[in-house]
Amino acid sequence: MKFDQGLAAVVTGAASGLGKASAEALAGAGFKVAVFDVNEEGGKATADGIGGTFHLVDITDEDSVVAGFEAARAANGQERVLVHCAQISKNGKTVGYDKAIGGYKRLSSEDYAFSTQGILVASYRMASIAALGMAEADPLNEDGERGCIILTSSAAAQDGQIGQVAYGSCKAGVNGLVLPMARDLMSLGIRVNSIMPGIFATPPMLGVKDRAPEVWEGLNASVPFPKRLGHPEEFGSLVLELARNAYFNGQALRLDGAIRMPPK
Repeated sequence: MKFDQGLAAVVTGAASGLGKASAEALAGAGFKVAVFDVNEEGGKATADGIGGTFHLVDITDEDSVVAGFEAARAANGQERVLVHCAQISKNGKTVGYDKAIGGYKRLSSEDYAFSTQGILVASYRMASIAALGMAEADPLNEDGERGCIILTSSAAAQDGQIGQVAYGSCKAGVNGLVLPMARDLMSLGIRVNSIMPGIFATPPMLGVKDRAPEVWEGLNASVPFPKRLGHPEEFGSLVLELARNAYFNGQALRLDGAIRMPPK
């Protein structure tokens, strides 16, 4: 995909962190970027900073997502790149001891379903609605490429830690979407990939740096090389390469400094 055509992109969760870095990278490459987020203040700030548009979108609400895409397309045209970073989830052990009740309890099915909706179902929702719009668009090049979908998984999809049974399995499910969806969409010229970030210096992790510097230093030391947390801009850089390079398709890519997460 060439970046000199005034193409449109949609980025979810772009009020901060990996989504914001992705939106900035795409805007810097010439894309007209629509920012989707429930954080209105942060989302508007990102959009204003890159000359994009902000749309208040709840990824767990079908009507909200459809309305967001309609508004973004009215403002910028049909998106040719979707970067889906937004998520919501709950943590907890499958079965763990709870001091408050003086006994064991399990992660409830409702809490597990909450994570499924906030990660896996939302990823399918965003990708499929984007793909439906892309399918009607003209091809961009001689390959017949119409668009590129980039989902956000996690290193926890392969290295889920204690208390991450919902998060880790749902992120693994995101990776599981990639190949069959890429095959579903191959005749339409729409590519699908996912990125599995390791530990990145996003706002929640920067909060750890302030609250517990020793934990922060331990996290940095746990990364084989480079011995630091990832920079969000490095995630944004990979987003650009996945959009640019048409031979990336059906892939789940780790971006983690070679870290493998321990059980705890």
